[in-house]
Amino acid sequence: MLGFWLLVGVAAAGWVFGLPRRWLLAALAAVWALIELSHLAGMGTTFGGSARGWLVAAGLAGLVLAYRGGLARLRARAAPAEAPAVPQAGMADTELDRYARHLVLREIGGPGQMRLREARVLVVGAGGLGAPVCLYLAAAGVGRITVADDDRVSLSNLQRQVIFRSDQRGEGKAQAASGAMRALNPHVAVTSLARRITDTDADLIARHDLVLDGTDSFAARDAINRACVAARVPLIAGAIAQWEGQVTLYDPARGGPCLSCLFPTAPAPGLAPPCAEAGVIGPLPGVVGSLMAMEAIKHLTGAGQGLRGRMLIFDGLYGESRMIGTARRPDCAVCGSGLARGVEPS
Repeated sequence: MLGFWLLVGVAAAGWVFGLPRRWLLAALAAVWALIELSHLAGMGTTFGGSARGWLVAAGLAGLVLAYRGGLARLRARAAPAEAPAVPQAGMADTELDRYARHLVLREIGGPGQMRLREARVLVVGAGGLGAPVCLYLAAAGVGRITVADDDRVSLSNLQRQVIFRSDQRGEGKAQAASGAMRALNPHVAVTSLARRITDTDADLIARHDLVLDGTDSFAARDAINRACVAARVPLIAGAIAQWEGQVTLYDPARGGPCLSCLFPTAPAPGLAPPCAEAGVIGPLPGVVGSLMAMEAIKHLTGAGQGLRGRMLIFDGLYGESRMIGTARRPDCAVCGSGLARGVEPS
């Protein structure tokens, strides 16, 4: 039955070449339409079956896809299940050994490591920046980590998103990243959330101590910033393009600026193209994502000087970095109204 094997061949080719799921479904639908039209035109004997049979098969396939899609949407919109409680007793011997290099740092020590253990962190985006963030926060012993990403692993990700493997193509990034984090450190509780974070997620964000944003579009960053401002939760944000990256801490509840203070309007079309268009050197997300993870650890433990009111800019092409000052704008459309209520102490 040529029609059946033709569909199987298209599906196999899509899997081998790592086609996005929607493209693969479109290709299968096109092949089915060709078969159905051939039968209606009286030339379908080559493909086998009948017009009615292929129509019934398509209907059954549609019902299965609709059922699975409905379940996926329900799971995606549901709040993440509360992660299992991390024991509050003293650290086990395996933890003492695992975190030994932290424990001997005077800026962290035992109290700082316990603060990491009790922390709740939301990582938005498990891609280029999110990969090192997820791995280093899990390795550092951050007690509860939620990973939110609605994308799936594709072949083009693997040049820089080192948390994934070739055999994970097609898997959800949030689930795949969570599995890698649990394998790295069984002492942390990881929750995967297969959806985007929007400006309506202030309640979700309020259940965390810190948010790290590794998304790659201004619209996504703006939505996350608005939700963090509403929830009064600090936001560590990173961004990369080609050879350059930047990291800062947005925290208007404690006197720092928010994203909108620095970038009140979206960039003009073509001025800030995504990595898929502009390109990005593979190790750059690792450098900038690692800086984000370090700032998160500093923030959670109280070590050193953070990036509230400052932005670190890294130039990989020339091996340079520089620090610039940032400030809150009283007329900011997102966080400016909070000035009337005052801010929390640093």
